[in-house]
Amino acid sequence: MSGSAGSDETMKIECYMSLKCGAEEPLKKNVEAALAIEGIEAEVIFRRIGDEEATRLGLKGSPSILINGRDIDPQEISGFT
Repeated sequence: MSGSAGSDETMKIECYMSLKCGAEEPLKKNVEAALAIEGIEAEVIFRRIGDEEATRLGLKGSPSILINGRDIDPQEISGFT
């Protein structure tokens, strides 16, 4: 299955982390596991970025995850670093 149910469009997941974030490996494992469980194919990108770029992109915390360009915010996060 590609993308979400009923969609032929490939889902795009962008994961942004601060330069100091230690969550990259657990995040990769969790994203891959969730996609496998749901049977979803997605383009997944992991990028480390600085505070200036995070501010320009409007990211609220590290890690930040965007699905098809939409920032998901499962909890209140106070700062990118």
